[in-house]
Amino acid sequence: MTRSRARLRFRTVAAILLALTIGFASAVPASAHVRVSSTDAVQGGYGVLTFRVPTESDTASTVGLIITLPSDTPISSVSTQPVPGWTATRTVKKLTQPITTDDGEIDSYISKITWKADAPRYGIKPGEFGQFSISAGPLPKTASIAFPTVQRYSDGSSVAWDEIASGSSAEPEHPAPTITLSSGATPTATSSPQPTDQPSDNNTDWLSSIAVGLAAVAVIISAIALLRSRRRD
Repeated sequence: MTRSRARLRFRTVAAILLALTIGFASAVPASAHVRVSSTDAVQGGYGVLTFRVPTESDTASTVGLIITLPSDTPISSVSTQPVPGWTATRTVKKLTQPITTDDGEIDSYISKITWKADAPRYGIKPGEFGQFSISAGPLPKTASIAFPTVQRYSDGSSVAWDEIASGSSAEPEHPAPTITLSSGATPTATSSPQPTDQPSDNNTDWLSSIAVGLAAVAVIISAIALLRSRRRD
């Protein structure tokens, strides 16, 4: 085998490994989203909804959370679970026209829930997550509910989780926390919608490990090829 062919093979293998690394990296879904889940939420009933809030920033803590409830299918009764070091505020909005529900007529609803850290030390630090729960109902008789959310950080920045994904499209960059409601007694608890052609969060760790491993092998092979070419030159 000539020197030029050997170099070409080394470079080809390195290029293939780098391409595989990029492919695996792009296949790993973003998992650090604000998500909502429930074990007892059903259409027309009452349930506890829990919002999981991870801090994505490497330098700032999460110090505020604003969750918007649906206006087209208003929820009249909402109570918040206490979170140590945080204060919750509910915003009540009047309906332009009263709505008749199974529980009677309602003329107002909870439009927003705001959580705020009482002091910086109570913020959700980088690498941590917090959970905020509400008891809400009667829930609308719809297949799902989206809750556009704003996450506020201690450095003054904020992230809006308000993009709604369609059933056939890939998950958007900042998906709104969404929960699927079943029509029966057994609820279907979900978080932000995920496309069926992507792996779930449970696969994120091993896919990331494969990507890192392939990148390391590609770097080693490239280094060996470079050293051999220099010695022979």
